[in-house]
Amino acid sequence: MTSGRSFYITTPIYYPSDLPHIGHGYTTVAVDTLARWHRQAGDDTWMLTGTDEHGQKMLRAAAANGVTPQEWVDKLVTESWFPLLETLDVANDDFIRTTQPRHEERVQEFVKALFDRGYIYAGEYEALYCVGCEEFKPEAEIVDGTGPFEGLKVCAIHSKPLELLQEKNYFFKLSEFQDRLLELYKTEPDFVRPESARNEVVSFVRSGLKDLSISRSAFDWGITVPWDPSHVIYVWVDALLNYATAVGYGTDPAEFERRWPAFHVVGKDILRFHAVIWPAMLMAAGLDVPRGVFAHGWLLVGGEKMSKSKLTGIAPTEITDVFGSDAYRFYFLSAIAFGQDGSFSWEDLSARYQAELANGFGNLASRTVAMISKYFEGVVPAPAAYSEGDLIIQKIVADAATTADAAIERFRTDEAIAAIWTIVDALNGYITENEPWALAKDESTRERLGTVLYTAAEGLRALAVLLSPVMPESTSKLWVALGAADGLGALVSQPIREAGAWGLLPAGATVTPLTPLFPRVEQA
Repeated sequence: MTSGRSFYITTPIYYPSDLPHIGHGYTTVAVDTLARWHRQAGDDTWMLTGTDEHGQKMLRAAAANGVTPQEWVDKLVTESWFPLLETLDVANDDFIRTTQPRHEERVQEFVKALFDRGYIYAGEYEALYCVGCEEFKPEAEIVDGTGPFEGLKVCAIHSKPLELLQEKNYFFKLSEFQDRLLELYKTEPDFVRPESARNEVVSFVRSGLKDLSISRSAFDWGITVPWDPSHVIYVWVDALLNYATAVGYGTDPAEFERRWPAFHVVGKDILRFHAVIWPAMLMAAGLDVPRGVFAHGWLLVGGEKMSKSKLTGIAPTEITDVFGSDAYRFYFLSAIAFGQDGSFSWEDLSARYQAELANGFGNLASRTVAMISKYFEGVVPAPAAYSEGDLIIQKIVADAATTADAAIERFRTDEAIAAIWTIVDALNGYITENEPWALAKDESTRERLGTVLYTAAEGLRALAVLLSPVMPESTSKLWVALGAADGLGALVSQPIREAGAWGLLPAGATVTPLTPLFPRVEQA
């Protein structure tokens, strides 16, 4: 991708009534890492996250707590969702709330445009509705209840009884877009990723699309339909539109032109909304479809998908309070193949923290800085002639940078980190092999000692740049300790696609003591 091209990426907008768990955190740090990488590559980057605040579920929760829906969502967002971004060190550019006037006005404008273009009509509707999903359920997701719900139809996802709703609603002519959508998936094979998600979407659309009810009249917590104030816009239509309203759809054509279309990263459970309904709505409005939809897998704990109702949800702070935000980010982005389901366990997190972060990367950084301090009075030595072993390290660094950038283009943070980690492993092996502590004992090998320590320090310079989107905190500490900031400027301004070039760390830079990047964790 050429530098300067827009890279607009979004998380799903989260339901504030669900307390943030590590699954929400996983999606958010993945998107943040992709955005940070592109930002550092010089692409015109914009990262959006936010909250989805309308709908019947929210109305009922507010009533149960004796407050207005607006007071209820304000409390949730302030107490739970803004702090999540801080906990996980997320550098989002914008945070949209669907109760903001900028969103509500633009949603009405969009829906009015669909109506004016003949894609919306009035009709009668009777169907089983799940309040938990805020969705009229398709046959495949309706099952017979058991236990206390015996004899009732329940939602396959929530196992709660469904409500039979009969309403006069407005419908969107989704059925008219079947062929256009299939053509889109064919001509843009990367529109839905990974391939398993794409196959699922294609077969769903091939089996036939029904028109979509896009309004509700039974309650009023939502955005009113502009030509019929007795209806509110269906919460999912309102929610999907956040991606367009946040970048100026309807009011700031220049900003919209600059940013749109977006890449959407979503959990696979909301894939159909993003890969079927959303592009069809955009086609109907005469707008570009998204650049792509990437569906990641579920985080499983004890073999089950996390949820609040099953009490399998783990709050991100339970991890960050012990291991820190960098370890959280590193673990979830490297231990799970992005796009597939992954299992979380404390044992795995703890083992990887110890082996890869503390003993691997952290120890490499501490040793190198300590040896430059001890043997060269804290000044990075200039390298002399490079041996074959030194040149091998240079090649590993260059290859890792290229491979990681290509993996990021495919949204594979796990593959990018694996490529970058080849540098950590190679440098640890290089130090063991070259034994700088032995070279330091003999004045005749002083030049060689300088070359070995320069090679280690320059390798760390590349690592700091390449890992900064993943672990912003520890890499910043390393950058300062290497003395790189003085000669090269701020870490975040280093062009990441050039990180693999050799010899950028200036000889003569002054190192400063480095406290352990990943301190030993006392396990209770």
